[in-house]
Amino acid sequence: MAQNTDLALRQALIYSVYVRAHTKDGTFHAVENDLERIQALGTDYIWFLPIHPIGVKGKKGSLGCPYANRDYRAVNPAYGTFADFKHLCDAIHARGMRVMIDVVYNHTSPDSVLWETHPEFFYKKPDGSPGNHVGDWTDVIDLDYTVPELWDYQVESLTQWATLVDGFRCDVASFVPVDFWKRARAAVERVHPGFVWLAESVHAGFGEEMRRTGLYCATDAEAFEAFDIEYEYDIREVFDAYLRGEKPLSAWTDALNAQEVAYPANYDKLRFLENHDQPRIASFVPDMDDLANYTAMLYFLKGTTLLYAGQEWADPHLPSLFEREPINRATGHDLTPLLQTLRGIKRDALDADDAFSARAMDKTDVAVMVRENDTAKKVGIFSLRHRAVSVTVDLPDGSYVNLIDGSRVTVLAGALRCDGKPIIFRVDR
Repeated sequence: MAQNTDLALRQALIYSVYVRAHTKDGTFHAVENDLERIQALGTDYIWFLPIHPIGVKGKKGSLGCPYANRDYRAVNPAYGTFADFKHLCDAIHARGMRVMIDVVYNHTSPDSVLWETHPEFFYKKPDGSPGNHVGDWTDVIDLDYTVPELWDYQVESLTQWATLVDGFRCDVASFVPVDFWKRARAAVERVHPGFVWLAESVHAGFGEEMRRTGLYCATDAEAFEAFDIEYEYDIREVFDAYLRGEKPLSAWTDALNAQEVAYPANYDKLRFLENHDQPRIASFVPDMDDLANYTAMLYFLKGTTLLYAGQEWADPHLPSLFEREPINRATGHDLTPLLQTLRGIKRDALDADDAFSARAMDKTDVAVMVRENDTAKKVGIFSLRHRAVSVTVDLPDGSYVNLIDGSRVTVLAGALRCDGKPIIFRVDR
């Protein structure tokens, strides 16, 4: 684990913005006009999907993918100017929030500035042409980190951006050598103390497949040497299988428990129900009562919470990365009040140093979770099919307050009644 990782990051909320899809205008200026609302959700960090120019050669769709980066040191002119982005960053900082940008260091677009100026920095196929190691990533070419000069260029780029922003979300970070990230972290820390590093580690199955083909792919445990926060993709496949009805809920709660012993004591996993690469949770869970339980569970999980813009309106449609598809804010649903309540609970009732455990009542799709430290036990009960059930708990008899809605929760003879709504309560020691 990165030695100077702040445990308080576990209590943070990251709000993810795809500038192209965030508004009808799809510009930095339009995002700036939305900052008051974003802040009201309790946001600590706004993470921007790549803001750099997008390659044209081999592009996907009509507009291309932001992860096919053409120039690491410039901004996408479709979003605005560098001055516009700086103004946006200043506005975010003025509101007490921080800025995180996406850095895509495994690959570039085939027509990138780096390919044109330093072709020696790239992986070559047997015929000498640039290529990539992942077949369906047809719009990118891979960098070659056996070239020392590439490290110098990339670290220099990162330190330049670190004078403006407060964190990096590192795309497919597992494919880039951990030693590079450690060197980059040290260099950035000298420029911007307290900088935050988020790794997009890869799905367990994908990582295994890549290693079988001989491709470098760091494990999550190895990547934690350089990063503060990692994706929870190590167990995401289990959660997705539950959503599809292929595995019981207990398979996922068991996997959550395994994380508690698999990683360093100060580990931090990014907790999310959806992101720009995953289907919207509302596409799996259209019932709003069910979704309230899933959302409350998300905030109760140990780790940094991620909201992907549009989630607050239960938008079931995932915007294309390759086209302009603005978020649908007129779904008829607004989870903002619930999200604000849950943000307050995460900040004020849960603790960064909590131990975590979970169990599942598979027959009724109820997750029972406990967070505890020396000062308090926090209990979360989430009926993912909003069924009314009796739940056994290891607590003294008494009446407790559900922090979500203020209702009373009565424990009698080691059991309580859940009426199908999410429950979170705290028992001080």
